[in-house]
Amino acid sequence: MGTDLSFTPESPALEPQPPRAGEPAPDGGPTTTSRFLGPDRNWHLAFGGLLAVAFIAFSLWSAGHVADRTVMVVLITSIVLGLFMAFNIGGNDVANSFGTSVGAKTLTMKQALLVAAIFEVSGAVLAGGEVTDTVRSGIVDLDGVALQPIDFVIIMMASLFGAAVWLLVATKFGLPVSTTHSIIGAIVGASLTLGYLTGHGSLEMVQWSKIRDIAVSWVLSPVLGGLVAWALFGAIQRHILLYNQKAEQRLRELNAARIAASEEQKREFSRLTELQQIAYTNKLIRDSELAKNPDIDPDQLESDYYRALKKIDKKVDEVRSHRALTIGVPLIGSLGAVVIASMLLFKGLGNLNLGLNTVSVVLILLMVGSTVWLALSMFANSLRGQQLSRATFRLFSWMQVFTASAFAFSHGSNDIANAVGPFVAILDVLRTGQIAEEVQIPAPVMFAFGIALVSGLWFIGRNVIRTVGEGLTKIHPASGFAAELSAAAVVMLASVLGLPVSSTHILIGAVLGVGLVNRAANWRLMRPIFLAWIITLPVAALLGALGFVGLRAIL
Repeated sequence: MGTDLSFTPESPALEPQPPRAGEPAPDGGPTTTSRFLGPDRNWHLAFGGLLAVAFIAFSLWSAGHVADRTVMVVLITSIVLGLFMAFNIGGNDVANSFGTSVGAKTLTMKQALLVAAIFEVSGAVLAGGEVTDTVRSGIVDLDGVALQPIDFVIIMMASLFGAAVWLLVATKFGLPVSTTHSIIGAIVGASLTLGYLTGHGSLEMVQWSKIRDIAVSWVLSPVLGGLVAWALFGAIQRHILLYNQKAEQRLRELNAARIAASEEQKREFSRLTELQQIAYTNKLIRDSELAKNPDIDPDQLESDYYRALKKIDKKVDEVRSHRALTIGVPLIGSLGAVVIASMLLFKGLGNLNLGLNTVSVVLILLMVGSTVWLALSMFANSLRGQQLSRATFRLFSWMQVFTASAFAFSHGSNDIANAVGPFVAILDVLRTGQIAEEVQIPAPVMFAFGIALVSGLWFIGRNVIRTVGEGLTKIHPASGFAAELSAAAVVMLASVLGLPVSSTHILIGAVLGVGLVNRAANWRLMRPIFLAWIITLPVAALLGALGFVGLRAIL
């Protein structure tokens, strides 16, 4: 009679009991205390604490720049809205920029966070511009409205509210949208609301030509990004990745032939008499030394075995298996370095007004391109002993880290203005009581908003990263590098030509272009993304209008 080991839910002694606080879990997992906030509890607490410290320190700094204590409520509310906007830019726009790197497993989420923290904040502080327009993009004409300073402050506050709320909703659903279009839409909604409430405004306040440019960017941006990425990754696929596959296949065949020659040698040797084996062994010994000479003719060797091996070795040399690794990849890398350097000069560092002439720019690009080509060539030659495909992807991984870093710097120097611009306009009005055309940007603003930017990437950026890095198509280091480089090239070209494009839309198009080459683009996911692009302006405008009404009633 066997023992019945079954049990029922009514057997309380066999039910698993939760561990007490501080005790290890039965399965060796984390304690109940450490499960609070999940496995990244310390990271959450660190960034939450950093954000809180930034808010407190920045509030104290801002309070010192406002003499009228009666507006402190407005100031604190503005700080909250400004940091909230920067937080959501980090969760959507920055996450979108790092999606390909994380999706390709080139960077982990924490590594991406580190890169973003350094390069986004550095771009904001070093090249974020010393001044900013008080009304973003001049999208609304407020000259015909009796605009009071407090009304202007409320417009900016409502714009930050509307854009940030829409970005938060889009980020929650993993939809990468344009932060620039969001803040423009919110400004339009808040401004029109003021015009209608005062009886001095109408739809004619809006510069519809710029709205038209934004609508054009919905199609132009992804199409340009997709075409360039399709062409670039197609070339990488044909001349590097497929070349490597064919080379590795040929090497496997030759290795099989080498093994077959060895087996045939053993069989033939076993059929010889003892004296013949001694004689043949002497031939093998002599040939083993002669075969070390790479230039020796196989017919000069005495043994059939070494003659066969030497012929196989010559066929291995003819494969030129590392040609793409040592020639193609460094060339692509140097081209990428030139494109990235151009993007930094024309866009990332454009706010600094460096005053470089054409000759200076060309010389800088030549130095960057040649230095990167030489470094990658040396690195590629050092990887000859590794498996071909692994060595190639390792090179592309390094190259993708640099493109991601440059993107982060350029992003920090430009798009953070979508949060900083309205806030510094508010701060200036609260300080002076007047509306200025342009406003100085203090460094503490950039630091505080940069911290909020990176915190947003950590706390809410995963959904957008998952969409860009995994949802639209399968990304690996080579395809991720192609997408990022293509997006950088289009952003740089559009900046020079003045084309109405969105860097977010360009990168999404570039990822889809990579998917077209692999025949694995997820067009079903693109439908809600494109819908989100279209409704960004009206939804942000509606939220901006609601924010204006609510804030005006309170203030």
